[in-house]
Amino acid sequence: MLLGTVLVLLLFGGAGAASAHAALRATDPEDGTVLKSAPRDITLTFTESVGLLDDSFRVLDPDGKRLKVSDAGHGPGGSDTARVSLPAKLSQGTYTVAWRVVSADSHPVSGAFTFSVGKPSPAPVALDTGPTEDPATESLYNMGRYLAYLAAALLIGTAVFLTVCRPPEPARLRRLLWAGWGTLLGSSLFLLVLRAPYEAGTGPGDAFSAQGFQRTLTTRPGEALLVRVALLLVAYFFVVRLLRLGESALSRAWQAAGGVLAVGLALTWAAAEHASAGIQVPVAMTSAVLHVLAMAVWLGGLAALLSTLYRPASDIPATVVSRFSRLAFASVTVLVATGVYQSWRGLGSWDAITGTTYGHLLVFKLIAVALLLTAARLSRRWTGRLAAVHSEVESETVVRERVPEPVGGPPAASEPEPAAPGVRSPAYRNGLRRSVLAEVAVGVVVLVLSTVLSGTLPGRAQAEAAESAPASGGLPAASVTNVPFAVGGASGKVQITLDPGRTGLNSVQAIVFAADGGLATIPELRLSFTLPAKEIGPIDAEVKDKGGYWGTNDLTLPLAGDWRMKATIRVSDVDQISVTKTVRIVG
Repeated sequence: MLLGTVLVLLLFGGAGAASAHAALRATDPEDGTVLKSAPRDITLTFTESVGLLDDSFRVLDPDGKRLKVSDAGHGPGGSDTARVSLPAKLSQGTYTVAWRVVSADSHPVSGAFTFSVGKPSPAPVALDTGPTEDPATESLYNMGRYLAYLAAALLIGTAVFLTVCRPPEPARLRRLLWAGWGTLLGSSLFLLVLRAPYEAGTGPGDAFSAQGFQRTLTTRPGEALLVRVALLLVAYFFVVRLLRLGESALSRAWQAAGGVLAVGLALTWAAAEHASAGIQVPVAMTSAVLHVLAMAVWLGGLAALLSTLYRPASDIPATVVSRFSRLAFASVTVLVATGVYQSWRGLGSWDAITGTTYGHLLVFKLIAVALLLTAARLSRRWTGRLAAVHSEVESETVVRERVPEPVGGPPAASEPEPAAPGVRSPAYRNGLRRSVLAEVAVGVVVLVLSTVLSGTLPGRAQAEAAESAPASGGLPAASVTNVPFAVGGASGKVQITLDPGRTGLNSVQAIVFAADGGLATIPELRLSFTLPAKEIGPIDAEVKDKGGYWGTNDLTLPLAGDWRMKATIRVSDVDQISVTKTVRIVG
């Protein structure tokens, strides 16, 4: 049971597609280096393939003026590189490079670094490096993504439930089916329109830019969303056909058409997200499609079953519940297989389970998935009892039919007819309904928790990026900031040390203290740095749990100034708080 729980847990890391951002592996020139002569190109190398924007590179000269560079393109290394050519002559001094690309999972990532020609120069006072991350756009886009996943589960799961389980009152699922279709279509159009400002880091108002929308249609995520919309328009006719049949079965041709549409919809996620890049792409794409379909059949089917059990007008045959029980078991089996593979692909090693945030999040979700499987096991028990009652009633009916009528004498006293073999008993019906309701509730919680992984770097990519990262020296601490917090009944402070607190490479050490002054443990801590005056950032510090403190040796702050340090502290499954402090970085 525990092994099955662990395996199924690994699947849910990919319900939002094993999403994780690309990590910067190397820069050429290297960050902070002093070159004797000016380079001709700037090349960035990432842990996975990246998409480029019109404004992917912003290069500033020693005076803070933006250089005119070539259009960004991929280098000789392939799609996991980004390159831009510099002017022929560069003056002596320090140059700042701010970059922004779109990782293979469709999420934009950004950062900055410096290099010097001849000798370093003081950082400029004011710079214009372009737009920063817009929180309103990011929040709206993420809401659209989550709605799309939930809607896909409702649409596909309800359609499969109607086709395979054949409930006696299919009209009760009409609203659920149309809600899934309409919400998925609306959220897909919403994401398509909002895609351009999301990638560029600008406000929602830029969603109405014709130029930005035109560019979106040439990108892989934009093309995938467009295909999804087209498939949903075709799926409209399938939904109409399915609802018109009532309790009759779909023909094999219509069932095949529905299967093709479901696979096509799942492909629009796999083709635009993390499965389409990295190692073993064909296998990963297949796994991602099966993963999405199994999730939809299970969770969407649960919602359909719950609607069927809610105040039925007539008996619900036990065969309906038994068919879904077998369907759910098959879905869980697929989820186990694909989940194991996706987790191996994301983690890369056993050490990543305890040594990376990605691994910690997978383990943290074990509790929620264990609750989900407990509820599912309870539902299977109720299903077994219903099947047993069904069998007993059928046997009793057969025996009664074989008893001969008495010959002569007074007629035998009539006996009451046995109850119909269905989900009509209040005890059975209410018990099954409660267990299914628990499955739906916990399933939604697991889906919500899995979205946390959408912003987490996989352990494999984190290890690859760390291999080429330079180590930090052990200089005395130059910058210490205390960040107080109070959320979810917990309070205390996080003491954050930047070493040496100057431009260039810094190490970060964050110690969490409880309200009484003792050391405290929290499940997650995130730190990011933004320089508003120069419009650089946010730069994710990517701190990791070191066992007693959180830290990293690989934070690069390229310019001096007043940086905004945003600390997000999570103390429980649902309680977290973000606090922003100003940190002075000297040149």
